[in-house]
Amino acid sequence: MEHKNPYLSPFSSPFILVVFFLFVVGVFLLAGFSVSTSASTFISDDVFVDRASFGRNLLQTKNPCPVNFEFLNYTIITSQCKGPLYPPTLCCGALTEFACPYADDLNDLTNNCATTMFSYINIYGKYPPGLFASECKDGKQGLACNGTSASAPASGSQIISIPPPLLVYSQRVS
Repeated sequence: MEHKNPYLSPFSSPFILVVFFLFVVGVFLLAGFSVSTSASTFISDDVFVDRASFGRNLLQTKNPCPVNFEFLNYTIITSQCKGPLYPPTLCCGALTEFACPYADDLNDLTNNCATTMFSYINIYGKYPPGLFASECKDGKQGLACNGTSASAPASGSQIISIPPPLLVYSQRVS
């Protein structure tokens, strides 16, 4: 008669351990798959918040942006978003169409992509400070990127990076 030790773990059998491991891996894979397939792409309202001026971020440096925004074609924005009225529907639609293909890079808080992008948008378009920050909001999640024609792959992320402080702190004068 074999005596079983009551203190042995249920994972003492190699077969049970392998089954448990495969179960855990399967659960994580399913959870990751369901999150990645259900995520929508948005340009978050946080893109207009300058986090560099708060707390410890002041001393942290950003990595260079992997996208070369200097030589991109900004005519999608400059041809549609024109003053003196700067219609929000056209301006925000153009911003969304231009920025959504770069959502992954703009969402990466460790780089300076959003700051760089907004700098060039303002250089090429000569827009009033704060125009996009004050006009472009779709909801709690930000500007939706659904249905935009992408010149680069978009991935289901939200754009939550940091524009220049001028976009945030200036007021629009009517």
